Order: sequence, then structure tokens, then C-alpha cells
Amino acid sequence: MYNTHSDIWVAGAFAAVVVDFVVYPFDTLKTRVQSPNYHKVFKDARTGAVQRSILFRGLYQGVWSVVFSTIPASGAFFTTYEAVKSIMYNSSIRAPTSMPSGNTASPNGSLNSLRLPFTHSLPTPIMHGIASSAGEMVSCLMLTPAEVLKQNAQMIQGSQTNNSAMRQVLLRFRRHPWRLWSGYTALVGRNLPTTALQFPLFEYVRSYLIDRRRQRKATNSNTGRPPSEQSDQLVERAGLTGIAAAFSGTIAATVTTPIDVIKTRVMLSASDAGTSGSEVVSSEARTKIKPSKSLISVGRDIIRYEGISGLFKGGLIRAGWTAIALGLYLSLYEGGRFYLENRRKERDRISGKLGV
Repeated sequence: MYNTHSDIWVAGAFAAVVVDFVVYPFDTLKTRVQSPNYHKVFKDARTGAVQRSILFRGLYQGVWSVVFSTIPASGAFFTTYEAVKSIMYNSSIRAPTSMPSGNTASPNGSLNSLRLPFTHSLPTPIMHGIASSAGEMVSCLMLTPAEVLKQNAQMIQGSQTNNSAMRQVLLRFRRHPWRLWSGYTALVGRNLPTTALQFPLFEYVRSYLIDRRRQRKATNSNTGRPPSEQSDQLVERAGLTGIAAAFSGTIAATVTTPIDVIKTRVMLSASDAGTSGSEVVSSEARTKIKPSKSLISVGRDIIRYEGISGLFKGGLIRAGWTAIALGLYLSLYEGGRFYLENRRKERDRISGKLGV
């Protein structure tokens, strides 16, 4: 890989910010559908019809809390991931003299000297799984407060602006700021299994699509003008990556929807009025979800009051926006890396010719 740490950081941050703005309205709708007060707040009490004017109002409420947390969180993930991966790889009994493919650290970088006090024989996929899990847990420390603020802001009713909604939510946590991390366990509990399902499936589908494309190219190699090497790599790294990511994201999001519903309820309960725009929470909502309850208790209460279907509320919305978000994110990420990689190669080539 020709990319540096800064290339990875820039490409990942750019992709994440773009995706945040594109899919945020879907996330707001999902949060509102999963809210325990969905039927009271967003449906007409007399007819039972959805009040679209309320449901679709303020879809970008709380977006800035997510945007401002994206860059440090993505940086924390990749920094932790690369460090743990290097430590695990350097401590393996099968570690060769060079770093594995895809590592962004330079051959003389400080990461190469980091090792565990013992050696191990773990296979490479397990090492990558440990590294990604560590990165996810560190990243979630930064994402949890933003998620709590975001989801409570998404439930504010009657707010005229996004900033107004965010101010109302911040006031709720003024006396108890530590409750901003109340959904950390739920967020980690959702993200880790999602990642574990998503990325192996993603890698398999992407490899399959690339192999099929190359087979078709080999069959039709004598017909038409072959594409340039750069355009060919761009199609594989950005285009096919996006398709594979969208497919794997849809499957993983659907399977892990119950965990996401529980996470949403826990985070909404972190605020004294997390389920409505007023400062008074309904007694029913307080009975169902309490900040002190465990994740298992929250899930048990959802089944008790709403049935099994309550654990899958917002599943179609979540699957849809995850397909869009992950497909767009990984395609933009790979495209950005490809652009920065080519620019760096060209600059080094020119420097080499000039003898710099």
C-alpha cells in the first residue's frame, strides 16, 4: 500500500462526513420509529394515522454532534486498529521480516518495534478481528456522547432550528454530564456483532464480484478498446466495493436490528425527557425503560409490552440507510485513497526525476 497514515485519515474523514449528511434523515426516522412514544407522538390518537408533518419535521436535528465526532472517532479507530494489528503481527511466531499487506506504517516506523511479552500462533483473520474490535471500542468512547445527544435531539418536537434542538438537549445533561456515556455498552454491543457479520461478508462479495469482472474481461479481451489501468482499478476499488458494502450492510443491519432498538431505548432514556419535546416523560415510558436497567432487561421489557415485533422496529429503514451509508462510505473511502495514492506516486516520480 502506498498510502500513509494521513492519507487514510483524510480519506476516512471525508467519506464519513459526506455519508453523515446524506443518510442522517434516515437515521432520524429510524430513531423516531424505535422510540417507545412513537404511537403517542407521531400518530393521531383518534384515527391512528401517522402525522407526517411531525414525523418528517427537523430531520437534521442533532447532525452537528455526529459530524464533529466523526473525524476524531475515525482517527481513533484506525490508529488503534493499526497499532494493535502491528503488535499482534509482530508477536506472531509466523511473523516475517516485512509487514503484512495493507499496513500503513512505514518499514522503519515505531510500530514495528512493538510486541507482546509472549508469542502466539493466532491466524491472521483472528488478529484482524481483535484489532478491529479494539479500534471499535475506543472509537465508541468518542461516538457515544454524540449518539446520545443526536438521538435525543431527533426526538425534540416544535424546535425551529437544529441549534435550538441541540441547546434543549444539552440543558438536560447540564447536571448529569456522565449520562452522555450511558449507551456505551449498548453501542459497543451493536457495533461489534455488526462489524463481525458485515466485513467477512463484504470481503467475500467483493472478491466474487472482482473475479467475475476479470473473467468477463478475459473472455472479451479481443473486443473493443481495453480500459486504462487506472480506470480499471477505480472501478474495482470504488464501484465494486460500494456494491459489496451495500449488500453486506443490508444483511448485517437487518440481523442486528434488535440490538439497535435496545441501544436506541437506552440512549433515549439517558435524558430526563428523551422521548418527547416536553420536560415531562409519560409514566408508561418511564415504566418501560429506566436508565439503570441492563440491556437484557430493556430487551425483555420491549418484548413484554410490544412483542417480538418491537425488537425489529425501524428495521427496514435501518437496512435501507445502512446499504446507502456503507456503500457510499467505502466507495468514497477507496476512491479517496486511490486518488491520494496516485497523487503521492506522481509526486515521488517527479521528485525522483529531478533528483530531489
